[in-house]
Amino acid sequence: MSAIHAAQLVFFKTHAPFDRMEREHLLWMLEHMQLAYYAKGEIVTSPQQGQANRFFVVKHGRISGSRSSREGENAILELHEGDCFPLGALLAHRAVTSSYHAKEDVFCFELSAKHFHELLALSVVFKDFCARRIAALFEQSTQAMQTQLSRSSTELQPFSSTLANIIRTAPITCSPDASIRNALQTMRNAHLGSMIVTDANQHPVGIFTLRDMLERVVLADLSLELPISQAMSKNPVSLRPTALAYEAAMVMAKEGFRHVLVTETDGSLRGIVSERDLFSLQRVGLRQLSASLRQAENVTTLVTLSKDIRDLTHNMMAQGVTAEHITQLISTLNDLLTARILELECIAAGMHLPGTGHAEICWLALGSEGRLEQTFFTDQDNGIIFNVPPGETPDAVRRRLLPVTQRINEALGNCGFPLCKGEIMAGNPKWCLSLEEWQSTFSNWIDNGSPEDLLNASIFFDFRCLYGNASYAETLRSWLCTKIKSSPRFLHQMAANTLRNRPPLGLVHDFVVDKQHTLDIKLNGITPIVDAARILGLAAGSSATSTVQRFRDFAKAQHTNHLAEIDGWIEAFHFLQSMRLLHQYECSKQGIEMNNHIDPAQLNDLNKRILKEAFRQSRKLQAHLVMVYSL
Repeated sequence: MSAIHAAQLVFFKTHAPFDRMEREHLLWMLEHMQLAYYAKGEIVTSPQQGQANRFFVVKHGRISGSRSSREGENAILELHEGDCFPLGALLAHRAVTSSYHAKEDVFCFELSAKHFHELLALSVVFKDFCARRIAALFEQSTQAMQTQLSRSSTELQPFSSTLANIIRTAPITCSPDASIRNALQTMRNAHLGSMIVTDANQHPVGIFTLRDMLERVVLADLSLELPISQAMSKNPVSLRPTALAYEAAMVMAKEGFRHVLVTETDGSLRGIVSERDLFSLQRVGLRQLSASLRQAENVTTLVTLSKDIRDLTHNMMAQGVTAEHITQLISTLNDLLTARILELECIAAGMHLPGTGHAEICWLALGSEGRLEQTFFTDQDNGIIFNVPPGETPDAVRRRLLPVTQRINEALGNCGFPLCKGEIMAGNPKWCLSLEEWQSTFSNWIDNGSPEDLLNASIFFDFRCLYGNASYAETLRSWLCTKIKSSPRFLHQMAANTLRNRPPLGLVHDFVVDKQHTLDIKLNGITPIVDAARILGLAAGSSATSTVQRFRDFAKAQHTNHLAEIDGWIEAFHFLQSMRLLHQYECSKQGIEMNNHIDPAQLNDLNKRILKEAFRQSRKLQAHLVMVYSL
């Protein structure tokens, strides 16, 4: 190997994906590469040059990517040392969609399109990276994050395991005609806490547990000679063997179950996963925690349990549960806590739902909680829809409800959810409204589109029912989708407003930071993606509130051929959420107040690169809004 190739090999070994490629494939690539020079301002490649014919890796200098709009050329990305492009154009055998030019004197390694495709066939690592790009980088970073977190949680069972790997023994079953006595004898002999009831095709039709024994046999004075079909719980919940342990844990938490069946695609029984299987090595069990939340008798108990929620989710994050699932888990447990506070306060106020002569309500989760994207550090965003009984006025109902809603907001504050500084809470008369008042409020925002209206829409349009009469929220959502469809000007205004918050990529340095040398990863990183997804979801008529589902609904509605681009937006969102969660976790561990301010200088090289790529994906997403709405 020549000295030149040896030096080049050192360079490539410091950048993904080349750092994971086999040495012989790297040497093959170097043999077919050339080093090219581009003077400041010179075009490297552009749409006008036709089908992309070269693969570039920046060796030195900076390259800017820009797209044309009404206002001229808009920079959407900046490439630095080790960055490679244009993968999408080469894979699709098309021209690039952006113009790339040298922002300063630049040296690039170049590989012809012919040799690029030959390298794809040679190297599995290179092919995987090119096909999935940010996803491949994200996986590398996620593994590093998990290693960092697992140092403090090595005793926990990984929640990234599939259920197929957790099932310990073959299931023991009985037929629906078997007597309760025989089933109990089998359970005793096998030391089981449950019995699965299956039909002749081994399809589960029920499950019989010790809880069923107590409630349906002993307390009901049922004869032990009766068939077990009369005492079993019918239609048991089941998951596929490929489902993750996390998913089984979520089912147990939401439904209060202790067991989840595992069935094949044809419905036949594969096995059963118990709470003990999932949490035998864990200090805090998810089902026990969810049960404790449901049964808490006062707010003082819930304050203690709110700390358990943070401990449990920290541990699960360390065991490989993704950011998407962690935020859903936090939101689910916080839902249970909030619902119990609502129950306690409604009982204390004599408001047993559904109504007892008092107004029925629907408690709305807004913002990140409405999207099921809460992190460890979040304040309150909530509201109420209430029914107006015949002969009453909305003001009269509101006066009766406000003391209750204000106590609920205070209780949530005691449980670690700070009161919203903008007073977007159900205890504020502005957000304790009848269905008709909510429709009128939303209609005014959509018709007027003032800056304040657009800000409110970005919070309130993510609403979902957390407790109470869900039909009120469903009616409001249906009405909103219809209203938005007939108001394209409003989406245009929302898109223009979203573009005012640009991802913090610098023109001279890698990132734009504040005086403390930090950037707000929520405001400047996650929010632009969330806001764009909201616009695309509303335009597609999606009723979803989560960012990822909005992207998927948009792709489905558009029948788009740019699925890889949308996947890039989703992966960028997941990475930013992961980095935000990790930062908050580290704040908590160090005993300092949790925040969203990250110092890029403290990141390792891999995370710096992926953070830049995530911000580039955000810029590409905003460029899509510019194109769609002619901004």
